[in-house]
Amino acid sequence: MQIDLSGRTALVTGSTAGIGEAAAQALAAAGADVVVNGRNPDRVAEAAKQVGGRGIAADVGTAEGTAELIRQLPDVDILVNNTGIFETKPVFEIPDEDWLRFYEVNVLSGVRLARHYTPRMARRGWGRVIFVSSEAGVQTPTDMVQYGMTKTAQLAVSRGMAQEVAGTGVTVNCVLPGPTMSDGVLAMFDELYPGLDPGEQEQRYLAENRAAASLLKRLIRPHEVASMITYVASVQASATTGRALGVDGGLVPTILP
Repeated sequence: MQIDLSGRTALVTGSTAGIGEAAAQALAAAGADVVVNGRNPDRVAEAAKQVGGRGIAADVGTAEGTAELIRQLPDVDILVNNTGIFETKPVFEIPDEDWLRFYEVNVLSGVRLARHYTPRMARRGWGRVIFVSSEAGVQTPTDMVQYGMTKTAQLAVSRGMAQEVAGTGVTVNCVLPGPTMSDGVLAMFDELYPGLDPGEQEQRYLAENRAAASLLKRLIRPHEVASMITYVASVQASATTGRALGVDGGLVPTILP
């Protein structure tokens, strides 16, 4: 199967590192004109240079930052809502401001962008909206309830939007990675397991946390998630919409998608 996204413009939010960066690279390799996004102008410029695309520095975790991005980029064909934050914290110690911050960054960033771009896609008769959710959206992590809440919300938002644009040629889906070896996870590992090399940290995490249920017996790599994102963005995935698509290495113990 040859995926060809030539002539399509793709925006990937939070794409200066991790899954977002890998998705930007994969979409560019498939021929898309990729727009890289992040908060740091220097990192955005460097990532855009790496993929041969354009960069827009804007904080989509705020209404103002989202409006600025839209001002600079009025239309896209492929929207990958990847921006997100996570943190481990006991659930009864999470203050109101953390709940609100996680919701605004992880959920409203994608809602605001999809609210602008998706109707325009529908009028043109083709488009792809992809929310990068998480397996945490279907099995809430005890130490990251605020994160899991936002990922569950993305599933509901994605399904509802898919229903709204039924029959228009636009698809809306969620991709659900399992624990992935991203920069953020590596930083978390350094806090959990200081002094160990990344391979040893990965094995400790697999042994001591929910990732122990992975059928791969390792963490996901960003490029593996990017492959699913690229497929969902393609013409070949035209019959896939309103779905939650796992890239979790079999971590979620279910036979249903």
